[in-house]
Amino acid sequence: MKPKGNFQKKERDKGLRVNQRIRIPKVRVIDPDGEQLGVMDTREALDLAQNKYGLDLIEVSPFAKPPVCKIMDFGKYKFQLKKKSQEAKKNQMIIVVKEIKLRPTTDKHDMDVKIKSIVKFLEQGNKVKVSLRFRGREVVHASVGKAQMDKIVDHLGSTAVIEQHPKLEGKQMTMVLASSSAAASSK
Repeated sequence: MKPKGNFQKKERDKGLRVNQRIRIPKVRVIDPDGEQLGVMDTREALDLAQNKYGLDLIEVSPFAKPPVCKIMDFGKYKFQLKKKSQEAKKNQMIIVVKEIKLRPTTDKHDMDVKIKSIVKFLEQGNKVKVSLRFRGREVVHASVGKAQMDKIVDHLGSTAVIEQHPKLEGKQMTMVLASSSAAASSK
């Protein structure tokens, strides 16, 4: 019966093979200083890692021919991987798409409130999808909806950049806006 250790399961899921779990007959070995020791028998490499250096043999590139193994401290290696993933997570920015819904008959004051909301969303770094919904035969007057979309863009001025120009799909006209500062930083 196999022990149900949480450690073994996590390492198996990551695909990391360490020490006796490396089953390939020959591997390319790199010592702790980064020097290549060449291709050798896996048992010989494991013996070298444990007896000479007192460290672990870790398979760092399993798909190479032959697989590349490095002699290093496994705990330290896991710590470095965790730090790298945390750093990457810290630097990424999650962009949320907020939606503002309009109608062709939306009044001026309501439009001003919606524009304030759009500005607030853009300042937070989110993208804004402006949806204008037509009912019944209103779709015949799509130019009214296009004029409203243009009015929104004029009010926003240099605050926003149009990512997707107004497009009529069925009975809904949509446009996607992004903050001009976010667009400048991504280029």
